[in-house]
Amino acid sequence: MFSRALRFVATAAIVYVAAAGLMYAFQRDLLFRPSGMLTSPQQNGLEDVDAGSVEMRDGTPVAVWRKAPSSPEKPTVLYFHGNAGNLTSRAERYRQIIDSGMGLYAPTYRGFAGSGGTPSESALVADALEHFDRASRDATQIVLYGESLGSGVAVAVAAQRDAKALLLEAPFTAAMDVASSAYPWLPVSLLMKDPFLSREKIGSVDEPLLVLHGTEDGTIPFTQGQALYDMANEPKTMVMFEGAGHNNLWAHGLWPAAMEFLNHIGTNASADQR
Repeated sequence: MFSRALRFVATAAIVYVAAAGLMYAFQRDLLFRPSGMLTSPQQNGLEDVDAGSVEMRDGTPVAVWRKAPSSPEKPTVLYFHGNAGNLTSRAERYRQIIDSGMGLYAPTYRGFAGSGGTPSESALVADALEHFDRASRDATQIVLYGESLGSGVAVAVAAQRDAKALLLEAPFTAAMDVASSAYPWLPVSLLMKDPFLSREKIGSVDEPLLVLHGTEDGTIPFTQGQALYDMANEPKTMVMFEGAGHNNLWAHGLWPAAMEFLNHIGTNASADQR
């Protein structure tokens, strides 16, 4: 009986270690999920958007879609997208930004359609800082926008650069915290290569902050966005979308809420009269 129990424990331990090893080895495939073909802005109804590739300091090419604001005093939105898809899948969002008269600087990530290299937290943040510096050469105001995983990138940039505002869509306290909730049986804090610890960086953010989150978000729980908001410095605003999930905040009026916030803090973001 004892030997049978011992064999069971040994087998369970082997299975656990093997599962943990697989999760460690393939964790970036779970965190970064590029997909789809990168088509042109014009194929997606963005006739006035320029598509190009910028070379990062280490020589890696990264795809960027760009559009100048309708007037010099209007801000440019530096948009960091989520962990899946590519620039093409955000075209409708970019259209709303452009139609409001603001500029757009939308880079993708290493390893995603149109770009070289492989993604990691350190690489994404380093690239994002370089993108901020590039965008700042042509824009009088930069509004940082972080969508989901991109919220971790945007917070890291806001902690090191001076932007006009920081907008976070469905943010987390840390990617590590989301993973810990999803895999409570794993020692995530010991295994995760790309923890995106926004909770440790948000205290260094002085820009006006807007957090936008759906109450029914099944990917990054609303409580994560609320917790990050509570940690943040003033001035800050949180908009809660009742019944909204993770991917449908724009359909629930996210951009008008963002515009109201930007106009309130004085970014000259008022929509053009069309």
